[in-house]
Amino acid sequence: MNNSIDSMLDMYLFETNTLLEQLEELFIGAEMEKTLSSSNIDEIFRIMHTIKGSSAMMEFTYLMEIAHRIEDLFFYIRENGMENMSEAYVSELFDILFQSMDYFKSEVDKIQKGEPLSDNIDNFVTNINMFLDKIKNPAQEIQSDSAQPDTQTAEENSGAQESELRRMCTLSVFFEEDSGMEHIRAFMLVTALREAGLNFEYFPEDIETNREAASYILDRGFSIFFESQELANKAVTFIKNTNGIRSYEIICGDEQEKEEQAAAQAAAKNEKAHLQEKLHKETKADPQAELETVNAKINSAPNKQILISVNLSKLDKLMALVGEIVITESMVTSSPDIQGLKLDNFLKSTRQLRKLTDELQDITMSLRMVPISGVFQKMNRIVRDMSKKLGKEVDLIIEGEDTEVDKSIVDSIGDPIMHIVRNSMDHGIEASREERVREGKKPKGEIVLAARHTGSEVIITISDDGRGIDTARILEKARENGLLIKPESEYSQKEIISLMMMPGFSTNEEVTEYSGRGVGMDVVKKSIEALGGTITITSDYGFGSCTTLKIPLTLAIVEGMETAVGKSIFTIPINNIRQCFRVTGDEIIHDVTGREIVKRMDEFYPVIRIHDLYSIDTQVTDIEDGILIWVESGDRSYCLFVDELIGEQQVVVKPLPSYLNSFNIKNSGIAGCTILGDGNISIILDILNVYTLANNE
Repeated sequence: MNNSIDSMLDMYLFETNTLLEQLEELFIGAEMEKTLSSSNIDEIFRIMHTIKGSSAMMEFTYLMEIAHRIEDLFFYIRENGMENMSEAYVSELFDILFQSMDYFKSEVDKIQKGEPLSDNIDNFVTNINMFLDKIKNPAQEIQSDSAQPDTQTAEENSGAQESELRRMCTLSVFFEEDSGMEHIRAFMLVTALREAGLNFEYFPEDIETNREAASYILDRGFSIFFESQELANKAVTFIKNTNGIRSYEIICGDEQEKEEQAAAQAAAKNEKAHLQEKLHKETKADPQAELETVNAKINSAPNKQILISVNLSKLDKLMALVGEIVITESMVTSSPDIQGLKLDNFLKSTRQLRKLTDELQDITMSLRMVPISGVFQKMNRIVRDMSKKLGKEVDLIIEGEDTEVDKSIVDSIGDPIMHIVRNSMDHGIEASREERVREGKKPKGEIVLAARHTGSEVIITISDDGRGIDTARILEKARENGLLIKPESEYSQKEIISLMMMPGFSTNEEVTEYSGRGVGMDVVKKSIEALGGTITITSDYGFGSCTTLKIPLTLAIVEGMETAVGKSIFTIPINNIRQCFRVTGDEIIHDVTGREIVKRMDEFYPVIRIHDLYSIDTQVTDIEDGILIWVESGDRSYCLFVDELIGEQQVVVKPLPSYLNSFNIKNSGIAGCTILGDGNISIILDILNVYTLANNE
């Protein structure tokens, strides 16, 4: 039972989060257009109806109440349109929508964390109701200050309403006695009829919040009032297809018509009871009957795309299994027992196995690939809220939102991107339209958020057309904080800008709600590097800046170059390698500190010997006997000296045991390990941290 409840809760959270993401994207786009289209209104109504129903099922009463109020609001807007709504009312409507979005997100987050939900929604509900009253009666305040309406007219209207009520048809619905939760069943019936576009009233009115209504409905039935017999008949078609309903009856003004309806109801009731009894007997006698019936319906149904949701942990297990298959396949094909044997059939089989393994790997990885649009669209909300608070007019332009990356990476890059966007909004874009116009720019600022694939990486850029970065100010702050390690004149613009990503660096003169450019950028850098990515910042002072993130598409399986140093094997990611070459002793020079340097493409690069760095015994110590591998990561470029190249190999990244964390392995230039085909362990190098370790930075 508990497992069933947990599964229902997981499904509720997944569905609600998905719907909230859709809503937020819809709200942002509609606010830019300053109106809601009919399709937008229908979509909001549908989503709020879904959230209301699922929240009622999970007994999240307050979530259901807010969703119900917004649903009522959009039911009125759907029926009357937004054409006559003033600009002030439209702005207030969007404020309410975003307020509701924040409320839903906050409460869902509490549910996920197991925290108690908020129980004070009175002010929120009052605001929604007051706004609904305002758009229903836009001139109400003016009329309240004028003379009282004519008494005779009011009496006439009252009499007309009573006469109209007497002409209404009553549809009474009776649920099966053992169905349970009659008030929730009545509530679901009401929402289904609303979605069908039917106008009606019902009693009891508080079925979604009052549990006592269940006993009343069980004893006296659930009453639905329609203006005409035609509408009541339309409702009957829904009732006939609704489970858990014992009977129903329609009572209108015409007695003859009422008798006919009663006879029809009796016949329908008897027929339904007969069919139910027959079905009960059949399923009781043959437990497979129901399953066969369902399968027959599925087989006879037209073909259509079926989507299912899968727990991420299952995909993680699948990826782990595929990784083990890749390792096992390599162990089989590289077994020393078959080396030197001419086995044509075996070789054909291994090639086919490799092909199938690659296809399985590609499919498995594609299951985990999700568009980056979810992260990008959230930035719309950041830009919107900050624009209002800071008084800046900014357009967010999104490009390449369909670019796909691994789910684990998507979950990790949201905060770094948000921080960079906040920095662009706060200290990048100019404070006023006038200032931008004086500088020859468009009155509205622009922030461009773009993503694209390149080989095994995804490149994300966040650029703005604001002030740019004042390198002189950066140098001044770095000098005050004692961060400079060489004369200021020797710093390039790239090196000056990189100072912003040092811990604790800030150019802000005062603390504000939003961080200044550079505040917390060290955390952003660490987050990106933890994913195996790099971050670079460029700027043209006075014209804007651009932050570039290079992130691997996946962290599970990478292409690597196997190298040997003594009896140890190291793996270097292919995307970090620029070139492999041999040199003569004459090509190696030394700097003032004695470090080895090699010239490549008119630039000088330091040489790091792996055997010296990790104290490995090897016979290859002469520079001419080994291989130099020119590697690059972030803003670091240098050459690694190894004994020999073994070859390119697809490797499965395995995390290091947790007990090694106390040794600060990450900062030792080790990113992880992999199991080779012969069973040996290969260390995967972290190119950026290898340089840091070698230079004691």
